[in-house]
Amino acid sequence: MSGSGGLRSSVRLTVAQALVRFLARQYTERDGRRERLVAACWGIFGHGNVAGVGQALLESGQGPGAELPFLQGRNEQAMVHAAVGYARQRDRLSAHAVTTSIGPGATNLVTGAALATINRLPVLLLPGDTFATRPADPVLQQLEHPGAGDVSVNDALRPVSRWFDRVHRPEALVPAALQAMRVLADPVETGAVTLALPQDVQAEGHDWPEEFFRERVWRVPRPAPDADALAEAARAVRAAARPLIVAGGGVHHSVAEEALRTLVEATGIPVASTQAGKGSLRHDHPCDVGAIGHTGTAVANELARAADLVIGVGTRYSDFTTASGTLFADPAVRFVNLTVAPYDAHKLAGLALVADARAGLDALAGALAGHRVSDGYAAGYRAAKERWEAVVSAAFTPEKESDRPTQSQVLGALDAVVGDEDVVINAAGSMPGDLHKLWRARSRRQYHVEYGYSCMGYEIPAAIGVKLAAPDRVVWALVGDGTYLMGPTELVTAVQEGLHVVLVLVQNHGYASIGGLSELTGAERFGTAYRFRAPDGGFTGDPLPVDLAANAASLGLTVLRAGSHAELRAALSEAREATGPVCVYVETDPGDTTPPAQAWWDVPVAATATRPAARRAREEYERGAAGRRRHL
Repeated sequence: MSGSGGLRSSVRLTVAQALVRFLARQYTERDGRRERLVAACWGIFGHGNVAGVGQALLESGQGPGAELPFLQGRNEQAMVHAAVGYARQRDRLSAHAVTTSIGPGATNLVTGAALATINRLPVLLLPGDTFATRPADPVLQQLEHPGAGDVSVNDALRPVSRWFDRVHRPEALVPAALQAMRVLADPVETGAVTLALPQDVQAEGHDWPEEFFRERVWRVPRPAPDADALAEAARAVRAAARPLIVAGGGVHHSVAEEALRTLVEATGIPVASTQAGKGSLRHDHPCDVGAIGHTGTAVANELARAADLVIGVGTRYSDFTTASGTLFADPAVRFVNLTVAPYDAHKLAGLALVADARAGLDALAGALAGHRVSDGYAAGYRAAKERWEAVVSAAFTPEKESDRPTQSQVLGALDAVVGDEDVVINAAGSMPGDLHKLWRARSRRQYHVEYGYSCMGYEIPAAIGVKLAAPDRVVWALVGDGTYLMGPTELVTAVQEGLHVVLVLVQNHGYASIGGLSELTGAERFGTAYRFRAPDGGFTGDPLPVDLAANAASLGLTVLRAGSHAELRAALSEAREATGPVCVYVETDPGDTTPPAQAWWDVPVAATATRPAARRAREEYERGAAGRRRHL
């Protein structure tokens, strides 16, 4: 209806229709670059969202120019992973929504929400909820809590969401939706945002002010560092003999790679990278010393042990990065923490330089004009870098082309085939460690390893999200048999959408990463192999006769089998030139050609045990734990 005089114009829509129209008109803007804040909506429909959000998406139109394009998922958790992959590729400036039914559909979101929030990547969750009006009690899939009548299964999303609200009345959508957009667009606060939508409220009609649907631009700022903190940081850098930069994911999210390169070329300070920060410099840049921490390179970790100043840029200092508090060993080491998040800036008793990564690096470069590390320090780490490159080449190179490849040799074959702008995705198992240690990143978004949550099942849907975000790039999803068996469902989505994603499916007959960790911690690989039971009850019989390649083919993929190095390289090259989804299947040699861990990781070992393996592992654990320290 239209108002007159002092009345505002309004339009009558259901709550779900109003939400779709609102989302279609939200934008972010940074450095003059404008993006749709919520570019599409993933969904699986059931009771609780089919007649509300589902009907609203249909009514809004799904042809060219749709207000909110719809993407059909197969698993709720996987839809969130796809949305997260999209948001990461878009530098957090654009996100996807995910709608589900009530009950199991909603609770299946929890793992994906945790992943998004831990990695600080935006995703909007729109789970259906039980009736606000309570026409029957209980209704199908309603959780009855004897001590709280207003609790639903969606409350499980509260601790893994950066913002949670339940829209009990149509009027409540306005403030709830605005707060949701604020959090999604905020580089400090962002993560999973949940708007729980009772199914009766979704379908309820309401007169909405037209102003609610005007275009809104959520500006993403680049806050500069405090002048006094910047001056103190510059003094600390100038006084340091052995400074080291630790580049985290914030470098990429802020598009600060060029600012980092400018700083280190002027000063000669070496750069080590976390999992999220890898690729902040090209692998062949003289100042790039590779990965840091438990899965780091020998050169980066030796620099970390000797560093008297660590400059963290956009990192949250996870246990892998710090080797569980054992890596930064110099008694006088101090930290300067450049990050937009105050929570991270104060970690390790560091000097907090709270700022956008790019703005902070630009300011620090100006404050350090004319300063450079000693020639001896630069020559030392560059020589060590050359030695490590020889180690990587040896890990990648087979003795015979006819041999079955090890896992690291699979990466070597891939390294020879990928283009500079391709995207390589992984998340769980032993491969993230091998990639962090060995991969030669060639561009800012080539390396995509989710290691904040290290979630099995992430890789395939994330590849779809990345491909949607960057349709001109070739996207590789590296998946072991354990992850594949957990979540291959979104391959059907890739087939449906005709997306050229390449699945590299590595068959090693079990949980290789945990098997190795189990052996190191005295658990003797118990329960980690995919094998038949032996007469003694253990899983030590023949490998299970599971044909994962045939399964992938049954879902609609073109499958290329590789049994040797030569066949693998040929299959990877063919897959890269394909036009639709492809699976390259390779069974690996169980031998390990990856260099061992260069730093410790705290995995507690049984304090008492009768088995010799556990007793030996405990002795080794106590030696490693003795190096832990608090940085105060």
